[in-house]
Amino acid sequence: MNLAGPISQLMISLIIPIAFFLYFRKKQQFAWKPLWIGAAVFVLFSQVLEKLLHIAMIDQSGTALKWTDHPAAFVLYGALAAGVFEELGRYVGFRFWLKDRHEYKDGLSFGLGHGGIEAILIGVIGAINTLVLMQLIRSGTFDETLGSALSAEQASTLKEQIMNTPFAFYVLGGLERGGALIFHITMSLLVLLGVRTNRFRYVLYAIAIHALLDVAPAMYQAGILKNIWAVEGVLALFAVASLFVWNKLKRKLVE
Repeated sequence: MNLAGPISQLMISLIIPIAFFLYFRKKQQFAWKPLWIGAAVFVLFSQVLEKLLHIAMIDQSGTALKWTDHPAAFVLYGALAAGVFEELGRYVGFRFWLKDRHEYKDGLSFGLGHGGIEAILIGVIGAINTLVLMQLIRSGTFDETLGSALSAEQASTLKEQIMNTPFAFYVLGGLERGGALIFHITMSLLVLLGVRTNRFRYVLYAIAIHALLDVAPAMYQAGILKNIWAVEGVLALFAVASLFVWNKLKRKLVE
């Protein structure tokens, strides 16, 4: 159990969005309002509305739906839920809250806010939580502190996971936030193009692409896909592909 792992994840998850922010500012491709709207959209649509639906649809195990234990149904639901909520959130943001902010830099800033707040909530806050749990284990108060919140089996599983997670996994978790940020910026530009040209099909493209991205993580969560490296490989491929799509969208939005 090494504190260097979660600390590395925390630093990487924080440094990546800051680096994007500084680069966009230097290139004069940044705007504050779309940044805050992008962050607010992620919190509202992904962390509030989508989570409320999950409460109604997913059972306590977190790996199956309440009305069926078929893994394929869970994967389909998980992938579509993420795509629908986040991409419709982007659409609402650009269509109603940023009516006069449809330039290329607005799409970049929106995506930075959307992906940046996700990096903080998942990468940074997640690492801090892990550090706190590590300290509880070191001090011998882990079971006493979490005894009322978790069953003995759940507490034992969590403790084993924290103690045995390799350093590389934490670094990978931080780098994953970078790939996710690139993806969010690209999807924000795609939805922006749809709003600017009044073609809703671009929003549907974004929903479909986002759903495809989440198939592998959903399969891993459902226990269908056992290899975490395969999941990370899929996410990395989406990040690389997003860079090419980003470049094509830039040409359309700056012309």
